[in-house]
Order: sequence, then C-alpha cells, then structure tokens
Amino acid sequence: MKLLAMEAVQNASYYHSRYRQVEDLGAELFVLNGLGEPDYWPAERYRVAGSKHIDDIVATATAWHADQHFDGVLTFAESAVVTVATVAEALGLPGIGVEAARTSRNKLLMRQAHERAGVPRPQFRFVSDVTAALAAAEEFGYPVILKPTLGAASNYVFRVDNPKALAERFAQASKGLGRLVWYHSEAAGLDLGPYGLLVESFLDGPEFLTEALAWDGEVYLGSVVDRVTVEGDTFDDDVHHAPTALEPDQLAAVHQAIAAAAHAQGLHRSVMHAEVRFHQGKPHLLEIAARPGGGGLDYFARISAGYSPIAALVDVTRGVRPQVGHYRPTGVHAAGTCLISAPGRISEITVPTSVTESDRIFFFKITAKPGDLIRRPPEGNNIFGFLCTTGQSFEDAMSAARELAEQIDVRMSDPAELAGVGTHTNGEG
Repeated sequence: MKLLAMEAVQNASYYHSRYRQVEDLGAELFVLNGLGEPDYWPAERYRVAGSKHIDDIVATATAWHADQHFDGVLTFAESAVVTVATVAEALGLPGIGVEAARTSRNKLLMRQAHERAGVPRPQFRFVSDVTAALAAAEEFGYPVILKPTLGAASNYVFRVDNPKALAERFAQASKGLGRLVWYHSEAAGLDLGPYGLLVESFLDGPEFLTEALAWDGEVYLGSVVDRVTVEGDTFDDDVHHAPTALEPDQLAAVHQAIAAAAHAQGLHRSVMHAEVRFHQGKPHLLEIAARPGGGGLDYFARISAGYSPIAALVDVTRGVRPQVGHYRPTGVHAAGTCLISAPGRISEITVPTSVTESDRIFFFKITAKPGDLIRRPPEGNNIFGFLCTTGQSFEDAMSAARELAEQIDVRMSDPAELAGVGTHTNGEG
C-alpha cells in the first residue's frame, strides 16, 4: 500500500518518528510538504510544493498521484486536517470530507455543531473585542476560559477569574493570534471558519483524553488516559496516567458523549483524539480532533489498552475497517510528563545515559534544539520534549518520570529573550 503524508508547512522533524511507525506497519510512505526542508524524507518519496497555497498543494499531489496511485492520504498535524481532507477529495481517495474537517478543526464551528446536537459542552461565545468578552464572562460566571478558535497545544488558552484578569488576558491572546504558529501553518486559500477568540464557561471536574475510532455509525474508545495536572490559569497538559480511574458507568457516559459529538461533527470514518471533562458529575466535550493524539498518547494507548491509533489511521486512510474493540485496559500503569523549561533561547540540552538507557521509559522525545526560542505563558506554551514511564502503580511510574526528567539539563542563552526567528513549536495533545 502507498500512502501520502502531508503538512502545508513542515513542523520541523516532529512527525518524522510517526512516519517511521507507518512504514513499520507495512506502508510505503510518501511525504508532501507545501513548504518544507530539503532532504527531510528519502528523495524518491518526498516532494515540496514550494507554496502553502491549497491550489499548489492539490496540483502537486494530483500530479504525483497520477504517477504513484496512492491508496490514501493522511496527516498527524492539527494544522493539516483540512488540507488533507481537501486533497483526499481532489484525488478521489477516502477521507472525512472538508466540512467535517473544518468543523473538527475550528473550535467555534465544533461548539456550534455540538450545540445543535445537544452534546454536553461548556457555554461559549465568539468575542470580537474585550467588551464582548467581559459581557460573556459576566453571563457565564467566573471563572471562564479564553481560547483561540484555531489554536493547538494550549497556546493562549487561559483560565480567567475576574474582569481585570480577563482584560489583561484578552490583550495577550489577541496579540498572540498574530503569531500563532498553528494558524500560520495552515494552507492558504482554505475556508477555515472564523479566526479569533472564544469565551467559555469553566468545567470544574477532572479531564480525560481518549483515542477513539468512528466507523459507520459505531464509535469505539481505544484508550482512556487521565489528566492529573494541578491546574493554574494556564494549561500545560503535562502529566497523564493510565489506566483510567473511571468507573464502568462513568466510562459508558464518556462513550455516549463522544459518540454524540463525533456524529455532530460529521465524523463517520475517522480516528479521533477526544478530550472530555466532567462537570457536575457528567462528561462534557472539550474537543474531538480528527487525528491521533500527540505527545506519546499513541504509546500510552498500545501499552495501557492494547490499541494502536497509528495502525487504525493506516487502515482508515485506505478505507479499511480497523480491527478494534471497546476499551480494555491491560493493567500496565503508565505515566507521562511534558518537559518544561524556563523561557528563553536554548543554548544546550544534555541528556545523560541514565535517561536514554532507562528500562522504565517507553516514550522519550526531545522536540527542541539549540537555537530554538521557548515561549512560556502568556507569550506562548512551548515545551522541549516528552518523557513517559511504566511502573507498578501511578505513583511508582510518576516518581520514575520525575526523577529521570530532573536529570536532563537545559541551558538558556537569555531567559528574557522573547523575539526573533527560530521559535520552537511543540506537538499537539
């Protein structure tokens, strides 16, 4: 089988290891980037369109498809979901459809779809200025959440507790919209829906991350991971645990909510990364992304639940029903943490052999390099990697993760520097 992987704008080498996993599953993988680096992939299976405009990307993909006869087109990038749906339609290959892709990418369109279908969700309002934001917050009641409609990786997502803080955060988020990498990595010439800020009511319970599958009216939860981060007014999404602590009746409620949301978004044949948060004892949808989750969640799924989101993606991409059942934990405890540094430009990252050779680690990835600029809230939400471990219990696995993470030395050339080229982009959750 020949599969085509795509990004409108290449995100450094972040997805390279996932492309290797696709090949390990038996696919011959070709890579097309609208804008990208030379020599990123073997030359005979790599092309750069030289433009991020959708017409140029489609034209390049069409010409290549005429020669290679691809079986499907895929992406791991949130900022390429609509691009891939557009290309799949142009090539006559399986896909989720452009409308479903747009609804699954744009948080406002997603919320509106959930509202029409009666899916449990936070209250929401698209706000064009701080006056509208303050009015929405007064109606919903503090705290509220402020977030971009076309963001990712929790960039410029804030919890706000009072009007003064909302005015400050609104100014910061509005400025951030102009440099939000995930938006500027989208293909040009696409209708992505409104780009701006949402105010949402706050959901006050625990959060859960799932890797799921929609297939012809059925929705399957492949894995469920608990988010156990202690939250402040920004969201690092940095500590996870599996297997989930949810009881069977709670899992059933989560499954029902995700199924309703998937149907509302028009996802009939799709892998999904779905995030839910409990509020007043019931699961509410935060979002469903039409792609596998990032940050090692595919490893979490395989180890803790015996489900491979990437294998499922390979099948769905070529129109084949994946071999998947409902969530069944393996009993293996796994914990993961994002690797977070102070802000500034990285001068050096040193990883000792005690980390690289540890038998407790099942996923370890450094996503930044010397010269990259790390932005931390409120200027951005960059991390420099991921580290995930196994253990006899959550406490055992988490202790190992923290001890190993502390051994990694990150040195910054200027912690105060927050401008210039080379800003690092971390992957999505």
